[in-house]
Amino acid sequence: VLIAVGRDACTRNIGLEKIGVKINEKNGKIPVTDEEQTNVPYVYAIGDILDGKLELTPVAIQAGKLLARRLYGGSSTKCDYINVPTTVFTPLEYGSCGLAEERAIEEYGKQNLEVYHSLFWPLEWTVPGRDNNTCYAKIICSKRDNNRVIGFHVLGPNAGEVTQGFAAAIKCGLTKELLDETIGIHPTCGEVFTTMDITKSSGQDITQRGC
Repeated sequence: VLIAVGRDACTRNIGLEKIGVKINEKNGKIPVTDEEQTNVPYVYAIGDILDGKLELTPVAIQAGKLLARRLYGGSSTKCDYINVPTTVFTPLEYGSCGLAEERAIEEYGKQNLEVYHSLFWPLEWTVPGRDNNTCYAKIICSKRDNNRVIGFHVLGPNAGEVTQGFAAAIKCGLTKELLDETIGIHPTCGEVFTTMDITKSSGQDITQRGC
């Protein structure tokens, strides 16, 4: 049984039309600038109500803090809606930070990207003899920006923990060269990101035969 639970934006009965705040009629969400400002200069919106933004509680909290600091504390720091680490807590976890490959191609052009990927085998899977080519790791790099990592994706045990750690490095401008220079902790799942050498464009086999 598959159940998909969604949330509706309850914006149509709170008087926004009286002050001229525009909403997306298709989903009821509110378009804003990169500073969470609506089309009405003195009205701001944050959180799940934003059109085209992530529906994640930590994102709303961060955006709210930064908005308050800009309005009342003299700050100019905006919320980063791109490099947001997130995880799908399925039995085999999926974690990501930055752009999906399809989105990166749209924004940068396929010719300006290098995608590194690998299957990997967690150590704890060796005893039960689980399939050694189920877990997957991928990074998307911008050739025009010193191979900076603009997309990070991992499918495997504890993907949320792995992604949270790498997210800070991505915010700091992580590049493929820096990953290559990082000494991995053996045998961990995160180590795979320090040893990647096969690109998707090469078409080489990425199957693994051991942890």
